[in-house]
Amino acid sequence: MITCDKCRKRSVAFIRYSGAHLCKEHFSDFVERRVKYEFRRRVHLVGGERIAIAVSGGKDSTVALHLVSKILGKRRNLDIAAITVDEGIKEYRESSLPIVAGHCRELGIEHIVVSFKELFGTTMDEIAKTQRTISACSYCGVLRRAAMNRAAKEWNATHLATGLNLDDSAQSILMNISRGEVERLARLGPHRRVQPGLVPRIQPLRTIPESETTLYAIVNKLRYHDLECPYAPEALRNTYRSVIAELEDKYPGTRHSILKSYDELLPALDKMYPFAGLKTCKCGEPAVGTTCKACELLESLNGKAT
Repeated sequence: MITCDKCRKRSVAFIRYSGAHLCKEHFSDFVERRVKYEFRRRVHLVGGERIAIAVSGGKDSTVALHLVSKILGKRRNLDIAAITVDEGIKEYRESSLPIVAGHCRELGIEHIVVSFKELFGTTMDEIAKTQRTISACSYCGVLRRAAMNRAAKEWNATHLATGLNLDDSAQSILMNISRGEVERLARLGPHRRVQPGLVPRIQPLRTIPESETTLYAIVNKLRYHDLECPYAPEALRNTYRSVIAELEDKYPGTRHSILKSYDELLPALDKMYPFAGLKTCKCGEPAVGTTCKACELLESLNGKAT
């Protein structure tokens, strides 16, 4: 039996990029310390904060919900709420909503549900049936971000936490570099500046590999939604996921190196691409031009303003 490097208990995790064997308790502590550090880097608690957490019910957002709640403890001078976006995907999203609601009841956290149908007058299932030049995931990503921002603003959130993990971050960085979208690279979260109309996003799991969020959920007996979205195979991100997974398998620590390199480049990127003043779209959301990306996509589907 392989034992934990820090005690004599049975090891549940082998951390390849560090060579450590950890038991359940020390593994959980290993994850929690890094999440706490990242959270406190981004949020300076002075009282009165309102932290919204985007929770789909999957393993990452479920872990983020529990860890942010644990980090903030029983503080009375701030509020927490979970926001779930119902994209309108039959036999997928409806099975995750009760899971999120259960966690929120257990933690005593307000649960806010917003839907594409309510906000945009359509669903992902309806969008997927149309003739499109881009993947369903591209529509979903833009509309989800818009929906989360609207819901967070309506709740008067000071920050919006997401469940993006290390794998997600490394994939996004590589995608933007390989596609030559350097300016977009400079806009990746976590947000370092407050822009009018945009609730700053933070990523508490930013340095935690996907495999570790899964294991954390399992060893801490956190129920999560593990069905794959039926439109996921269309995502371009899948290619980058495979590339990074192969690199990480051959060279443990690759994901951390990509993220570290990006962080070191950020000061230069901020100077190259200073934040431009945002305008207001007819829908009320901030936009670089006269129309936000969500409205652009919706208009491309139906040929009229939404």
